[in-house]
Amino acid sequence: MGTKKCRDTQKAERYFKERNIQYQFRDLTIKGVSKGELENIKRVYDIEHLIDKEGKQFNKRNLAYMVFDIEEELLEDPLLFKTPIVRNGKQSTIGFEPDVWKTWE
Repeated sequence: MGTKKCRDTQKAERYFKERNIQYQFRDLTIKGVSKGELENIKRVYDIEHLIDKEGKQFNKRNLAYMVFDIEEELLEDPLLFKTPIVRNGKQSTIGFEPDVWKTWE
């Protein structure tokens, strides 16, 4: 999961294509993350690590100056996620993590 413009998402797609690993890309600008998917990701990562505090959407919404529920904001605005989010069953990674993905092969 990611966005077409995200460099790390593009690198992840290239990684999987070069290794002929099937994957399903979901553009977060079109479809967000369900509550169940978020729960699976939270089993691996603390909710604080999921939100991109340096991203355009975070700055655009001025969230640095607000008190908010991170989970609620992520479910409402999936562009706040760090990307790419790569899931393999119950395993997940946030960002470009080829060393972890190699262990999944």
